[in-house]
Amino acid sequence: MAKFMPTLILAIVFAESASGLHAASEPVARPNVLFIAVDDLRPDFGCYGNVDVKSPNLDRLAREGLLFRNAYCQFALCMPSRSSLLSGYRPESIKKTGRVGGQVPANTVTLPQLFRNNGYVTVSAGKVYHENDDDPAAWVRRFTDTFVAEGRWCSGYCSGYQLESNRALVQNYLEGKRRQGLPASSISEITDTPDESTPDGIVARRAIEELQKFKQSGEPFFLAAGFYRPHMPLTAPRKYWEMYPRESVRLPADFRMPGDGISRYDWDEVRRYGDCPWEGPMPEDKAREIVRGYRASVSFVDAQIGKVLDELRRLELDRNTVVVVWSDNGWSLGEHGLFSKYTNYETSTHVVLMFKAPWLPPQPATSALVELVDIYPTLAELCHLRAPEYVEGTSVVRLLSDPRCPWKTGAFSCLHDDHERTIRTERYRLVEHPDGRLELYDHEADPAEDHNLAQDPRFSATIGQLQNSLNAGWREAVPAMAK
Repeated sequence: MAKFMPTLILAIVFAESASGLHAASEPVARPNVLFIAVDDLRPDFGCYGNVDVKSPNLDRLAREGLLFRNAYCQFALCMPSRSSLLSGYRPESIKKTGRVGGQVPANTVTLPQLFRNNGYVTVSAGKVYHENDDDPAAWVRRFTDTFVAEGRWCSGYCSGYQLESNRALVQNYLEGKRRQGLPASSISEITDTPDESTPDGIVARRAIEELQKFKQSGEPFFLAAGFYRPHMPLTAPRKYWEMYPRESVRLPADFRMPGDGISRYDWDEVRRYGDCPWEGPMPEDKAREIVRGYRASVSFVDAQIGKVLDELRRLELDRNTVVVVWSDNGWSLGEHGLFSKYTNYETSTHVVLMFKAPWLPPQPATSALVELVDIYPTLAELCHLRAPEYVEGTSVVRLLSDPRCPWKTGAFSCLHDDHERTIRTERYRLVEHPDGRLELYDHEADPAEDHNLAQDPRFSATIGQLQNSLNAGWREAVPAMAK
């Protein structure tokens, strides 16, 4: 029996290759793109090391392609982060604008425009840009029906509420009317809603329908599917909440705000919900509810992404389609007493990024420092398109086949008009405040950023080096092989 084993193994490998489970050996001449955006998704689930958060579909994609463990956004807020990624500019270069249309230089060719200009059918469903009418020339077809429930306040916000009691109060949330003493909608909601009736379920269905059309037409496509959850409110259907029993939810060890004299963002976006405190710390029971709801939302959106990936494979379009999954920013879940994003800390700037190119074999996850602005030139190179000269990212195609090669020496992020900046290196994070105050964190010894070392004289030389790198900017951090 043993003498037949090599033949049997060869047959199994051949069968798996024929079914599309293994990468093709030759590059695809004109690959399609499936471009999946997820709002406020922090890299804190299965394939990123947190096995308590169930994400089987994203985990599978990470195994089939390349997972980036150290990817960073350039601005920890939905609008400017997406504008940066999709325009190819860093936020500082376009005055940290949240909208591409009418606010970027006249010569700008956005990422979807590049593909449309080169004969691709570009389609958008859900939240891709922050505003559903931004960059209209980029798309052949665009589906914006999932924004409709919010009426005129539809700029990037999609509640997904099912209960009329919350729908009736969502405008008070959006308009900040809690300041006037009026009730507002809840930060979370549990209902027995079918996935298909939710905004993210609709986005998945739209994407699947578009894939079916492309299978029939044979047209090259750039299909963008933008999922809303786990952005607040946390409205995943009940079955996803039940995956995380309340008694199993633990708060972070550094749940309370540190008394280090550094002022921090006071999570106004969270406080505007009617069941969250208007001031002061988050009560522990409410914090556990938020953690539970966030994790439920991650598993929920993972299921919707899985439906799209399964259809891509069923149609055998996975054999000539590049897949990229990214999140626009991270999210704080109680670390240092913080919720939401809009900080220059690891919890806000650290994002999800994974690529799969069908002609490249799977690779172990890479620790290379990469940035969201790198997605534009990477997709252009993978699809044999010429990116505009102005693009301020670096293609990571080399990493897709050689994930351990030397790469960037720093990743850069900033905040709004107050010019707060940060640089993340392999070991350190330096945060520079507008008034000159500094924060330094050693990620080798303190990955949670609990201990600010900026006043420790032993690190004065390190601070000087990091400030020089921050001032020198992203061009000096680009790997030599990419210059």
